[in-house]
Formats: sequence, structure tokens, C-alpha cells
Amino acid sequence: MRTIYYLAAVFIFFSVSLASCVWSDQHIEQKDAIYKDTLNYEYKTFSERAADCGDKGDSTCTHFTVKYPEFKDQPKLNDSVERKLLLLFAYDGKADSSISAYAKRFLNDYETFKKENPDTKMYFEMDSHATVVHQDTNLVAIEVSGYIFQGGAHGGTTTAFINWDTKTNKDLTLDDLLVDGYNTRLNAVAEKIFRTNEKLSDTASLATNYFFDNNKFALNKNFLVTPIGLRFLYNQYEIKPYAAGQTELVVPYAQIKKLLRPNTVITQYLKQ
Repeated sequence: MRTIYYLAAVFIFFSVSLASCVWSDQHIEQKDAIYKDTLNYEYKTFSERAADCGDKGDSTCTHFTVKYPEFKDQPKLNDSVERKLLLLFAYDGKADSSISAYAKRFLNDYETFKKENPDTKMYFEMDSHATVVHQDTNLVAIEVSGYIFQGGAHGGTTTAFINWDTKTNKDLTLDDLLVDGYNTRLNAVAEKIFRTNEKLSDTASLATNYFFDNNKFALNKNFLVTPIGLRFLYNQYEIKPYAAGQTELVVPYAQIKKLLRPNTVITQYLKQ
């Protein structure tokens, strides 16, 4: 059993961030699209602080903070959001059973670090969030991102996405949106965009400044469905050194029309 002293030393709270939440059941019209059939949600925050935080602010002591949307009457979507948050910085790819379990392990790791380094003034940080980017007919697009620091030269930032089909109640993959055998043709279109963004010629080698397997360009599976195209994101260390940060590219639907499956969440964005 935890002692009274330990309970007094560790400040734990789970709160609903009502000030930053709006029940999103509105019908919004814009020039090129009509946003409807949206899901209701509210943002919640889970936060824990280390025993030695005292009156210090989160920015100057070890803390664990997660902010995320909780959708009304959508248990499968809520589970998917939590799972994605847990996988952001999972140890060896193995996620904890819950956000609270993750926080407990994170703070325990800090306490172990302090015992091994009693003179340290270093503190750990974990700040992550899931944000609803947009909602359209049958689609909820969510960005899941976070920053973690647990000692070492620097922390790390990771971003992932959820493209939730509210009709089929699942997180969409590229296979759900694109025709069979799309990979080679999609990569060819994306490579031209990548080389333009990176100011590389069509024949410039990718061996020197990039980490692609066999020095050959390849898209990953980390993408977000947007009104203009598929937004792909490479995280730190994925294809470039840490200092280069994240790398994004957008593949416009106009350039891959023949690769798009009919009657998907993308169909609403295509001009007739």
C-alpha cells in the first residue's frame, strides 16, 4: 500500500477541460464542401507529476500530460485514440494497458533515474495530445502527437494519424482507399513531389542525406486524409537525421485519380 507521505507528495488529477471543449454537432458550410454527420466529443486531460515537483510548474519538473478527445457513444473510436497515444513512445513497440499505467511507469522510471543519479537536476517530460483536425461526411481525421524526454542529449517528437470512417467504424488504411496494386504508381507520384520539395533533381542520389532502404524512395503508411490530398509524414530519424526534424509531403488527389477507389471518404473531395 502506498504511504500517506507518498500520496501527499504525488499530485494526480484527471479533469475534463470544459473551457477548451465544444460539443461538435454543428453543420458547417464552406465554399467547396459541406461538413455534416459530425460526432460529438469533448477534450479531456490526464496529468501526473513527480513527487519532487512541489510548487514548480510543469515546465520545470517531471510531468506526464495527455490531452485527447472523448467521443460520445463511440467506444471503438475512443479505444483507437487511446491505443494510438499509448503507441507513440511505446517501449519496444509494446504499449501499456492504459494511460494511467503508462504514467505510473514513466514516473517510476524517473524515480529510478534519480536514485542512480542523486545529484542530477534533470527532469523528465511527456506531453502528448490527440486533436480532431477535421470532420466531414463519414470521416473524423485525428492527429496524435507528442514530445518525450527521459534523459540523454535531447527529447523526441512523434506524430501519427487516425482516419476514422464513421460508417464502417474503423481506422482506414491505404488499402481501403486505393485500388489494388497502387503502391508502385503512388510511390512514383510521391517521389516527384518529394524531390521537388527537397530541391533534388530527378537523378540525384538519396544515399547521402536520407535513410531510405537501399537508397530508394518509399512512402510510409503514416498519412492523413485531407480535403486536398493524402498528407504523409516521416518522423524524426525515419528518413533524416534528428536535427532535420519531421518531413511532410502531400499527394494531391488530382494526381492519383486513377488510384482512388470509388465511394470512399475521399470521394466527397473530388470535383465532378
